[in-house]
Amino acid sequence: MGPLVKKDWHGVRIVGTFLAVGTLLFAGTGTAMALTLTSSAFSAGGKIPSKYTCEGNDISPPLSFAGVPNGTKSLALVIDDPDAPDPKAPKLVWVHWVVFNLPADSKGLSESPSGRDLPKGAITGLNDWKKTSYGGPCPPVGRHRYFHKLYALDVTLPAKSLAKSDLEAAMKGHVLAQAELIGTYQKGDP
Repeated sequence: MGPLVKKDWHGVRIVGTFLAVGTLLFAGTGTAMALTLTSSAFSAGGKIPSKYTCEGNDISPPLSFAGVPNGTKSLALVIDDPDAPDPKAPKLVWVHWVVFNLPADSKGLSESPSGRDLPKGAITGLNDWKKTSYGGPCPPVGRHRYFHKLYALDVTLPAKSLAKSDLEAAMKGHVLAQAELIGTYQKGDP
């Protein structure tokens, strides 16, 4: 990608580099496609149905992946809540699910009790309940945001359970593309 030149509101020249993070250009087609993460259960920025929370069946939501770039060896998924414990005064990021070494040709994940129905080779890491399973939204107060983050990696990671911080360290320098889907939940939502 080439330099991008534009003027700010004062008329001063600004030169930067245009980067299309997570974008894949298909050879010969001229079509650019970014890594995407969607769910048939909720829209981007929408409410997560209670079925996928501690007030419902606490099963992982269905997720779909597209635009996985060439050279991807594995995919990783992290679901976390940056609004814990109270969105008006957040103090920590609560990790709900860590999954990695998903096959590069994965098209997504189906809804599953505790996220157990994973593709062969996938490994679940430790969430903040110190479990290697999906833990659905269960906010103590207020409406929280739940970030579903998908990473395309140029490596397959060691086959051992990792917490989010360990996964992030292992992924450093190996992320080819990233996609994000945010859903919200507040206790009492349908």
